[in-house]
Amino acid sequence: MTIFTCILLGFLVVCAIAASLSKKLLNTILIFMSYSLVMSIIWVLLESPDLAITEAAVGAGVTTVLFLVTLKKIDAIIKKESAREERTDEQEGA
Repeated sequence: MTIFTCILLGFLVVCAIAASLSKKLLNTILIFMSYSLVMSIIWVLLESPDLAITEAAVGAGVTTVLFLVTLKKIDAIIKKESAREERTDEQEGA
């Protein structure tokens, strides 16, 4: 096993731990994306290009986009609910 492969495997472990311990959802999504990209490089080193392409396309591509869209919708829902709560507080106070 080469030094480069060991560094990549170490980075995978660091990414997995960081994604588990991260408090912000956006950071977790970005860490997951980098995990998938490194995993696709490892698949190439293991001479499995079909899995590498699938990991890069699905893991780093489609899944990341879906997570980001979901995060944006969650933020929009939270902002809408907080604005609604502020309006009801103002109406009760008046």
